[in-house]
Amino acid sequence: MTLGWAHRMTLRLRLMVLMMAIVAAGLVISDLVTYHALRSFLVRQLDEQLDTATYPVGRALLSTSGLGPQVPAAPPLDPSHKGLNAVRKAFLNGGGLNGGTGASVTDVLVPAGTFGLLRSPSGVIEARAFFDYGGKSPATPPVPGSLPGSGSPPGPDLYFTTGGNGPGAVSYRAVAKPLVHDSGVIVIAVPLTGQQGTLRRLVLIEIIASTALLIGLGILSWFMVRRDLQPLADMTETAGAIARGDLSERVTPAPVGTEVGQLGQAFNTMVDGIEAAFAARTASEERLRRFLADASHELRTPLTSIRGHAELFDLGVRDRPEELARSLQHIRDEASRMSTLVDDLFLLAQLDHERPLRLESLDLADVVHHSVDTIGISAPDRSIGVDVDGPVVIEGDGLRMRQVVDNLLVNALMHTPPGTGVDIRVGRRDGWATLTVHDQGPGIDPSRATRIFEPFFREDPSRSRASGGAGLGLAIVEAIVTAHHGSVRVVPVPAPGATFEVRIPEHQTDPGGPGTDRGEPATDGRRAPGGPVVGTVS
Repeated sequence: MTLGWAHRMTLRLRLMVLMMAIVAAGLVISDLVTYHALRSFLVRQLDEQLDTATYPVGRALLSTSGLGPQVPAAPPLDPSHKGLNAVRKAFLNGGGLNGGTGASVTDVLVPAGTFGLLRSPSGVIEARAFFDYGGKSPATPPVPGSLPGSGSPPGPDLYFTTGGNGPGAVSYRAVAKPLVHDSGVIVIAVPLTGQQGTLRRLVLIEIIASTALLIGLGILSWFMVRRDLQPLADMTETAGAIARGDLSERVTPAPVGTEVGQLGQAFNTMVDGIEAAFAARTASEERLRRFLADASHELRTPLTSIRGHAELFDLGVRDRPEELARSLQHIRDEASRMSTLVDDLFLLAQLDHERPLRLESLDLADVVHHSVDTIGISAPDRSIGVDVDGPVVIEGDGLRMRQVVDNLLVNALMHTPPGTGVDIRVGRRDGWATLTVHDQGPGIDPSRATRIFEPFFREDPSRSRASGGAGLGLAIVEAIVTAHHGSVRVVPVPAPGATFEVRIPEHQTDPGGPGTDRGEPATDGRRAPGGPVVGTVS
């Protein structure tokens, strides 16, 4: 379906059309109000002139007709109106028309072109006159047949507008004033030529001024709207670039106080979030690919060994008992190694999916002591120093926290020369339980400190089992600590060696109290704190 023209207009053009329409409507209303206000003012002014001319025109018409004293009462003296007083005195002293062409007074209050008419009660015209002062008299204005005091009962003064038809016709503003004693009516009419000319000039001025104002306002509005909406055009171009895959594009926002500026900021924030999400997804995919490659490598090695020893069986080893026993032992060792690796991977998968832990109130110092006692038996040549700052109670999974301590200790023993000492300290700081493991070994390259907790990452890039484990021990430590709402990091120290710090939220219950089971019990058959070492360490 084809859209209407209004839908095809741009926002800039729609705003322009709307603004111009509102301004045009305002100008039309203003011009009409001004026109009618001036017209009303001029009409009132003419009505005042008609009232002022009533006495001299009426006296002149009555004198001409011979009716004499039937003139309406003269207007009272007005000290501020010298012309009216002069005419009043002139007519009271016998003044009148001069051959029907003008008044005999010097200070005349009758406007040029004024028409006067005297009609009897029966409607007969008794006298008429033009006050043209020697000029050309226009056509006689038409007068209604029924007027107060002539053709209808006497009443208040009647003001009306009349005029002729055809080219050169003149419109008049007139008043009909009944005479005293019901003796007729006097009609005084003043031409509207001056008033109509004034109104025509006003209309012309309004048209010219309104048109010029609309044109000027249109040009100014076009530049203002274009400037203010330029950020929207920039957003359109930026959105197109982003749609083509360039997530580095940003808009330059307008001032913050404007709606367009706020939209620009929101747009940039949205794009930042999209870029971060894409970067996180890319990094996650990269980690997943690296994880799968590392896991495949770690699993391929024992599988290759198992297959090799199995092939030896077909090559005659089964007939040699000593070699057969050695091959079976290798197969068992590699199978155990694969089982441990698979268990660690399964544990990481569980922790990544936030499987609930079996939480209880436990003393971290007891966990450390049990771990040190067990590790010390397997490494009698190592000195493991323990510094405990009283009971340090946390709410955690005892089995998993034992894995954290065991993995950190075995990691320190595995990556330090024989006879190197290890120090472990348990304390409290700012509401956190802290566990610090420090060794006197060669330390960790600072450039690799941020990657050391990644699965399968090892300081030694070789895949030799003699240089370390599979690279899952520290990854398990981080996963368990994170599941306990804590953190683990490598602390930079000036002294030789490496320092790992674990922080777990401190719990205020007494150790040994009843635990709160917030998850499923462990089903892997491993022992609680005090049992053997669990998990593979790197």
